[in-house]
Amino acid sequence: MSAEVALSKYVGLDRQTLIGIYRNIYLSRRLDDKEIQLKSQNKIFFQISGAGHEAILVAAGLVLKPGYDWFYAYYRDRALALQLGMTATEMLQSAVGAEADPNSGGRQMPSHWGHKDLNIVSKSSPTGTQFLQAVGCAEAGRYYNAFKDNFADRANQFKQDEVIYVSTGDGTTSQGEFFESLNTACNLKLPVLYLVEDNGYAISVPTEVQTAGGSISKLLVGYPNLFIKEVDGTDPIASYQVLREAVTYCRMRRGPALVHAHVIRPYSHSLSDEEKLYKPPSERSEEEKRDPVKTFAQFLLDEKILTEKELTELKQSVDDEVNRAADVALSSPQPAKDTAANYVYSPDVDPTSEAFSTPAELAGGTPGTVVDLINYCLRDEMAKDPRIVVFGEDVADCSKEEYLEQVKGKGGVFKVTAGLQRRYGGMRVFNSPLAEANIVGRAIGMATRGLKPVVEIQFFDYIWPAMMQIRNELAVLRWRSNNAFSCSAVLRVPIGGYLKGGAVYHSQCGETTFTHIPGLRVVFPSNALDANGLLRTAIRSDDPVLFLEHKHLYRQTYNKSEYPGPNYMIPFGKARTVREGRDLTIITYGANVQHSVVASREAAERGIEVEIIDLRTLSPYDWPAIEASVKKTNKVLVVHEDCLSWGYGAEIAARIGSELFEYLDGPVMRVAAMDTFVAYAPELEERILPQISDIAKAINELYRY
Repeated sequence: MSAEVALSKYVGLDRQTLIGIYRNIYLSRRLDDKEIQLKSQNKIFFQISGAGHEAILVAAGLVLKPGYDWFYAYYRDRALALQLGMTATEMLQSAVGAEADPNSGGRQMPSHWGHKDLNIVSKSSPTGTQFLQAVGCAEAGRYYNAFKDNFADRANQFKQDEVIYVSTGDGTTSQGEFFESLNTACNLKLPVLYLVEDNGYAISVPTEVQTAGGSISKLLVGYPNLFIKEVDGTDPIASYQVLREAVTYCRMRRGPALVHAHVIRPYSHSLSDEEKLYKPPSERSEEEKRDPVKTFAQFLLDEKILTEKELTELKQSVDDEVNRAADVALSSPQPAKDTAANYVYSPDVDPTSEAFSTPAELAGGTPGTVVDLINYCLRDEMAKDPRIVVFGEDVADCSKEEYLEQVKGKGGVFKVTAGLQRRYGGMRVFNSPLAEANIVGRAIGMATRGLKPVVEIQFFDYIWPAMMQIRNELAVLRWRSNNAFSCSAVLRVPIGGYLKGGAVYHSQCGETTFTHIPGLRVVFPSNALDANGLLRTAIRSDDPVLFLEHKHLYRQTYNKSEYPGPNYMIPFGKARTVREGRDLTIITYGANVQHSVVASREAAERGIEVEIIDLRTLSPYDWPAIEASVKKTNKVLVVHEDCLSWGYGAEIAARIGSELFEYLDGPVMRVAAMDTFVAYAPELEERILPQISDIAKAINELYRY
């Protein structure tokens, strides 16, 4: 066959490439079969296959570049991972949960792809979280391109024509984050390649039930700058041709592309599913006719690219490879039990250490509020570190930069980020869509590429759309990837009540929801000086941080401070003794620090000396400080603004009762909000939230015990 004929018939794919395509299609299927066999023998514990998706995925691996482009693959993308360079042994080591598994070191289910060297970013089980992260990853590339001289390692971080691949099944296109990601990708013309692998079902729910009109690609025709093509994803040559067009479009920076590939699912959704319960024999028979393991083998025979003997030998070599890989995987050691807690947090940077204890350089300047000193910290850190980007709802001074000289500027609803865009420009300080998952998901993608996002969720009460990104992505990325990937981002979140009129959706606390999440640092300062020092620690640490800023404290005069200089830091897990005392201890944080101070002053007039511990950080918290104070005073009152039941004080009280019982001269008492929501009417709000009088009453009761 001449080169010209090969070019015209097979879109430039030569004989060896065509054979290689089939080899990986077949290898992917045989790995699925081997895992199913091992599961039936109770040698592995879960299986989910990529059967029927292989052709489009091998084609994607041909047009994209491992270790150059970036990949947010989903659980059916086995054939893509093989084409990019992952081995059969590595895949089966994942299936058995081996320590040597490069995807996760035995921490995730099989088929949750992740490979540092190949730029396959660790995938999780939640459907749809990958889209916004892929967008953030693309934005990081855009950022590295814009600031060419700011990064010594830019060549390792960024390639001029890189593409970010993100894949999905048809069912996951029903997720809101899919559309949020398209909105941003199209708006910014980001080089994101969306591959929709449509096998007709989301477990048992057909595409036409999932998607209006039964076609996601037809729904998206109105999106600007979006290249859209449909293809028979069981045909590897047609798939290669369409994907090559889509990738070229992205590499030329014309915008994102979406390839809608129609594939099949000849096996059930997973071994936990039985597709015969909802797919009739006729439908399954029609799918079998399109199976690329059969159809592409026949194509190679018909085109005389392979003989029957060569095809048999190829299959035998793959079967032998899979069996050898299974032998290696089954003999691979499991992770040692004492490694279970490794990489919950950074092993390299410890924000609780003395390295983060630096003195304040107070020069006698005008004291500033919490708002002022947070702003100064952001200003100084952005000057030091070009990796820092600040974004969120309304955080910019003015999105239309041509108006900056005509307007005062917004800078956040509380003015915390005022002036930062003017100083550092719209590429580093910018507004996001009104979508909290969009903010956090993009931040995760940026942080994965080495940037330092410091983002704002406008009100704690509206953080919940981002909860999946926070709980299952931000906090767990390092641990689940066995330290291959990490996400050092800071989420600034205004929180709390005592506002008069804030009501249900502008006054809530709920910090305990987040202190329950391993891998996430949670910080809650009570004054301007601490806010400045703790935010600087958060930015310079290597872990994700939820930085809670109490709205009631933003502009109080009693908690003002002079500017402490550009290097002031406070270690996490280091409480502050606000007031020395001998009779009982109050453990508190946030707005209730000042409430406790006032109540303790009143108690002192009656001869009761109260010691007040301001925790400052909630995860981690300063147990040695608590222990020392309890041993000194022998009575403890925990005060917090969130609801009493299952609140933060319950953990502190339980640990004191467990570890310091013999030092107690009374019960561990708590003062907290009622188990309800914060109301609009001022008298109701006052009744619901803990007040100075409530703390004073508890002090008296505990003292008399």
